[in-house]
Amino acid sequence: MNGVLIIDKPTGLTSHDVVNRVRRILNQRAVGHLGTLDPMATGVLPLVTGSFTRLAQFYVASEKTYEGTIRFGFATDTYDAEGEPTSPVQEVSLAKSQVEDMAARFRGAIEQTPPPFSAKKIHGVPAYKLARKQKPVALQPVTVEVMEFDILSVEGDRACFRARVASGTYMRSVAHDMGKALGCGAHLESLRRTAVAEFSITEACTLDELAGSAGKSAEDFFVHPRKLLPEMPSVTADEATAARIRAGRPVNLPEHSRARQVKVFSGQRDLIAIATRVAGTLFHAKIVLCGTDAPVHR
Repeated sequence: MNGVLIIDKPTGLTSHDVVNRVRRILNQRAVGHLGTLDPMATGVLPLVTGSFTRLAQFYVASEKTYEGTIRFGFATDTYDAEGEPTSPVQEVSLAKSQVEDMAARFRGAIEQTPPPFSAKKIHGVPAYKLARKQKPVALQPVTVEVMEFDILSVEGDRACFRARVASGTYMRSVAHDMGKALGCGAHLESLRRTAVAEFSITEACTLDELAGSAGKSAEDFFVHPRKLLPEMPSVTADEATAARIRAGRPVNLPEHSRARQVKVFSGQRDLIAIATRVAGTLFHAKIVLCGTDAPVHR
């Protein structure tokens, strides 16, 4: 069973927990995800199954869109609501204009230090493992990009926001740094991911819906393969061309002589390869998806 499935992740589960549940529901071992979500967070968690797990490399740098709430008044050690307070609780009442002015400082390319409770590695060890043992966590600042960061409303000590960010951006760190700049402390109270790359929350299903899909095939929940990687042109190969691609041989695709990479289909739904242009109209498969759960990776 090869495909992409969008799960609306519930709070309290790790991304790996979701992967394991879907493995059991689909009775399939080859399941992976396209970018983790913190246990506290909810929303879009794209999963890839079967040979489509090989597509994960194309989503490493995907943009993400979030909605959430920042609570001002105290910081926490995890930078979110699951952590322990690291500063005294203050009574705070902020004006929307004040928070909007601060949010403007966090748009564009910014320097950001990842949270100590994160998967970032220090000498090969995830930072959160060191933090849990109360060992020093010295993470270096990195440059990230916040394309959109809009404050939707402010009420008392809470601000609701919507943000679109580049891969590697932590909204927990944004909340923490805003609180530090305002001198009152802050943390991320809630977070919901509404989009990853071309995948939207409108396409998502819950784990319960997937498990209890009476009268439906699990594949009915999968994203149509033609919608994947929209930046790449699609080509439908005839039987002879498809056979050459499956055998790992180069093929001529004259209709896409200017494209760097193309998605190759056999029929409407069978995505058989991602092919890279060698020269002129000659393409060679970067990944061959053989229509089985045993992909050929070249």
